[in-house]
Amino acid sequence: MASIATSLVVIVTMLVSAVAVASESNMLQDVCVADLSNAVKVNGYTCKDSTQVTPEHFYFQGLATAAAASNTSTGAVVTGATVEKLPGLNTLGLSMSRIDYAPNGLNPPHIHPRASEIIFVLEGQLYVGFVTTAGKLVAKYINKGDVFVFPKGLLHFQKNIAKSAPASVIAAFDSQLPGTQSLVSSLFGALPEDILVKSFQFKPKQVKRIKSRYQPKK
Repeated sequence: MASIATSLVVIVTMLVSAVAVASESNMLQDVCVADLSNAVKVNGYTCKDSTQVTPEHFYFQGLATAAAASNTSTGAVVTGATVEKLPGLNTLGLSMSRIDYAPNGLNPPHIHPRASEIIFVLEGQLYVGFVTTAGKLVAKYINKGDVFVFPKGLLHFQKNIAKSAPASVIAAFDSQLPGTQSLVSSLFGALPEDILVKSFQFKPKQVKRIKSRYQPKK
C-alpha cells in the first residue's frame, strides 16, 4: 500500500508540474503596456516605458455604439478590443469584441486559432454554433441575455435570424490577440486553383469565378 501511495504522489506531482510549465509565466511587473511602435515582437509586444503609461492605455470606447452592419456584404461588423486597440491588455491574456448584425446578417464561418470565445447577447435572436473535429454541428438558437461558448480553434458562426430587427453580442476571449481566420476567404483567397478544384470537385471555371471575389484588392 505504501508503494502505491508513493506512486500516486509522484504521478500527481508530475501532473501539477506539467500544468505549471504549460501555463503562462507570472508577470514580473505590474503592467506591460504594449509598445505598438516597436517593430520587435517576441510572442507579443514589448513593454512601453512605465513612465509613459497613462490611463488611456487601459481605456477604450469602441464597443459602446452599434456599427452599421447593413453596409457590409455579410450584414455583420466585428469591432475588436484587442491589444492593438487597448495596449493595456498586453500580457493579460484577455480581450473583447462587439458584433453587430443587420437583419438576416451573418458572421461567416471562421476560427480563432489562439482563443476560446464566449458571447453574451445584448439584443436580438441568433442561430449560433460550432463544428467539432468529428464533423458534428453543435448549434442553438439564443436570445437576449443568453450566453454561448465557442471552444478554441473550432469553426463557428453566428446568424441573426430576425428578418427586420438587428442583433448585437459582446464577445470575450482568453487571449489578448485571438486572431481570426475566415474559412471562405482563406480557402478561395489564398489556395491555388488546382488544390481547390481537387478538394471541392469543382470545375476550373467555377473556382476561377469564386476566387475572383476574394482576391486581394491592388
